[in-house]
Amino acid sequence: MSRHRYDGNISELKHYFNSVIEWVSSIFTDVESEMRGIEWGRLYEKYHKQPYSPQQVSTDVKKLYGDPYIKNRKGIFEYILGGSVDTKLLEVRVFDEAIKKSVYMKQTDEAFAKSISNCPLCAIGHDANKSKFWKLNEMDADHVTAWSKGGATDIANCQMLCKTHNRAKGNK
Repeated sequence: MSRHRYDGNISELKHYFNSVIEWVSSIFTDVESEMRGIEWGRLYEKYHKQPYSPQQVSTDVKKLYGDPYIKNRKGIFEYILGGSVDTKLLEVRVFDEAIKKSVYMKQTDEAFAKSISNCPLCAIGHDANKSKFWKLNEMDADHVTAWSKGGATDIANCQMLCKTHNRAKGNK
């Protein structure tokens, strides 16, 4: 845009610019400071033919803004435009240390009482790790129901898995 600001005839560019602004304004009824600096032209080209409900978009934005685990608020807008699928845009959904420690302690206590591994997947296996007790730093917090499939990032949906099983589990 800036390189064309002194062009003699900018009507085509002005029309495009206004189309992008009108499109954004028709979808996002609440203006947020994080909207500055977003590549709206790129998003317009990619998503402008899809239908959106401004009321639903507003509800979704507010819900995501209230989520303390979302690190990239600028990513919220493209996340919503893309159908709320690409969670990488939000840069998150990690369990905090308090949840990890709480789940680890509960799982480890229960496993100790049953003489099985504190990794639920090792415990049902048939190898040497069936009764291994992993240290907290040897485990990862895992969404029981994957976040991308609607699983919440809360204590009820958290389990601690050994790093090998967590990485092998993937998005299941």
